[in-house]
Amino acid sequence: MAHRPTTVRFLASSALSLLGNSVAGVVLPLVLLARTGDALAAGTLALVCAVPQMLAGLLGGALLDRLNRRNVSIVSDFVSAASIALMPVADAVWGLSFGWFVVLGLLGAVGDIPGMTARDTLLPAVTKRDGVDLQQFLGVSQSLESLVTIVGPALAAFLIGFGGDINALWVTAILSCSAALVTATLPREVGAVADRASAPASFGAAADDVTETVVAPAASPLRSIADAARSSLVDGVRVLFKNDAVLRASTLLTFGVVMVMGSFQGLVLPVHFTETGHPEQLGYVLSALSAGMLAGSLGYAALAPRARKRAWYVASLAGMAAGVAVMGTLPSFPVLIAGAIVMGVTAGPASALLGYFAFDRIPAERRGSALGTQNALLLAAAPIAMFATSVVVSAAGTAVAGLVLVGVWLLVTAGALVAKSMRKLDFLDGGEPANAADLAREPDAS
Repeated sequence: MAHRPTTVRFLASSALSLLGNSVAGVVLPLVLLARTGDALAAGTLALVCAVPQMLAGLLGGALLDRLNRRNVSIVSDFVSAASIALMPVADAVWGLSFGWFVVLGLLGAVGDIPGMTARDTLLPAVTKRDGVDLQQFLGVSQSLESLVTIVGPALAAFLIGFGGDINALWVTAILSCSAALVTATLPREVGAVADRASAPASFGAAADDVTETVVAPAASPLRSIADAARSSLVDGVRVLFKNDAVLRASTLLTFGVVMVMGSFQGLVLPVHFTETGHPEQLGYVLSALSAGMLAGSLGYAALAPRARKRAWYVASLAGMAAGVAVMGTLPSFPVLIAGAIVMGVTAGPASALLGYFAFDRIPAERRGSALGTQNALLLAAAPIAMFATSVVVSAAGTAVAGLVLVGVWLLVTAGALVAKSMRKLDFLDGGEPANAADLAREPDAS
């Protein structure tokens, strides 16, 4: 294995981790609903864990700009495996209560969130080591992720039928451990952090920003959690939102995708299928969504260098809106499958394109804090959206909640299509804002 390309081992590790998360993504909502019998409990759990998850993301982002990112990924996967393995243990010994879901959910956040950010920060270094084109690799990576998430729900359905919902979580724990072991085979140097003080300022940072970054005293991993989180948040927000209009707009769009689709997959669809008495159908719908993403991602990987970014952007957003509109009405099972496929086919290119903007435009030496901040904010926003959706489900029913999410997504789509900063995607050059002249006059134009 030592002579295989680094990118192959990175993809294998990512696939193992994602497969475990895909199985858990189907099993955990069903376990929670089975143990509590309350849709509001799922939203409440997400909200309770939101702040600790955000702090874990911010601290992880700060440490990833100071510690070896490969090592952080390894430790994170082992912690994540432990949090999942303890669920069937707690269920067998004491019985899983809401409190146990909170405790183990928080432990999982300590592993999942920094680990997710560590994997993101490693990706550009891995492609650079093997001389692989970043944009095409993101298309291949998205295709592999889609393939894995087709297998994951189907595997979850099989495991639930074979050994019960709670026992299926053992497989998730094993897969997380395997991901850590494969990551350990990556060269240590791909996780090394560049010297921030010697790195050039990027994408038009203001002079006072550059000064603050250069003269700040060397940070230590032993600094307090609050100070590390604050430093990571300030730096990450500056990178994501202050100076680059394209990065700002794509980040906000990512927020919309995660909040709406997270509420669909984590609450509306599980409750819908539980109410109809066919919980196994959740896995089939998620597999159809992933199959569509695989097809869309393969098309993007093959055609991305020859097609206009703006065309991909518009077509993806329009298709995703159509897919969400179908899924949100909670139609008959075959129509729901069709809507999931449409959603997936068009979401695949969108996901790869948004990932490309992030990796291409965030400086390598600040990638840990920026992506850590992004992931932390996403993991705070998504539970808030999920809790709000659970309130709507409890008060007005699943059907109304689905329609509300459709309306929210249409607003997100309209805003993304008219954003000034996203109109010149085919003229991006060297990481500079596409509309630098406009930004000089209208810093908040996005």
